[in-house]
Amino acid sequence: MNVEIRDISGGDEAAWRGLWGQYLAFYGVTLPPAVTNQTWGRIVDGSTELRGRLAVLDGEAVGFALHHSHLSTWASSFDCYLEDLFVTDAARGFGIGRALIDDLITHCRSTGYSRLYWHTDTGNARARKLYDSYPPDDGHVRYRIKI
Repeated sequence: MNVEIRDISGGDEAAWRGLWGQYLAFYGVTLPPAVTNQTWGRIVDGSTELRGRLAVLDGEAVGFALHHSHLSTWASSFDCYLEDLFVTDAARGFGIGRALIDDLITHCRSTGYSRLYWHTDTGNARARKLYDSYPPDDGHVRYRIKI
């Protein structure tokens, strides 16, 4: 198994859209095409904070990690928020999710970020098994108001 983790580029649009569609289906979410188009545009724009890493297994895109940085009131440097992590059903269990997170940890360290954090659904047992192998959750509960 040969896994490559690299930046998402403009030539990855079809592969990313296929993965994105599977990701949304996993969560049972339908987004307007304009939101997906805007998300893609932000990933490849280069002037926004949203960035993406792509996992490629034997030449096929099988996962991604979408992240962005932001200032923190609790640290002197930036934090990195892993907003979306996805690995296809066929590629799960091969360490690709871990490879994506470890890749992002390396990026955060080399960039000088203070922290990396993420959220997941409480019922996402498979992902939580991976996430729980990193430092335990910090006890925070997320509240969100849609505006």
